[in-house]
Amino acid sequence: MGNGLSEQPSFISNIPFFQSFHIAILGLDSAGKTTVLYRLQFNEFVNTVPTKGFNAEKVKLSLGGHRTGTFHFWDVGGQEKLRPLWKSYTRCTDGIIFVVDSVDAERMEEAKTELHKIAKTSENQGVPLLVVANKQDLRHSLGLAEIEKLLALKELGPATPWHLQPACAIIGDGLREGLERLHDMILKRRKALRQQRKKR
Repeated sequence: MGNGLSEQPSFISNIPFFQSFHIAILGLDSAGKTTVLYRLQFNEFVNTVPTKGFNAEKVKLSLGGHRTGTFHFWDVGGQEKLRPLWKSYTRCTDGIIFVVDSVDAERMEEAKTELHKIAKTSENQGVPLLVVANKQDLRHSLGLAEIEKLLALKELGPATPWHLQPACAIIGDGLREGLERLHDMILKRRKALRQQRKKR
């Protein structure tokens, strides 16, 4: 399920046209994952229903500074019975977007457990992680410092690069900035992996 380009000669990955990324969008049910996906795809709010399986979309996005990237997004349902399937969608992934509901303080512990479980599986060691603190526009949303603490992001360890992005998926605030950060982390990791391969 990977993007098939990772084994290409290194000069190809420097050509913007070939920038293709496999991204899994995960998070608890009702966090706003599908709203994030369709906001990125259509740049408009799409009324969604709970995802029973997954949504897959290929989206070409401009990332500022004349850069564009093609993203293959896999938005996977967050209901408890579907979470064991997450591993299948993160195998060979370039990055993970984990969406949390900033208002739902009661489920932050559950979100933390699932986030750490997926980030620490052996296949996901070092995979860049964008944590989207969604629903920041709502009055009772938790602040970033509090979310960072509740999700214990610093405990993910130095192997996992991460960025916590405040966002409002309904109007799109913060999503492009978050994706740019994720894109930068992915490129940095690809470069490091190429250098490791050269040393072998």
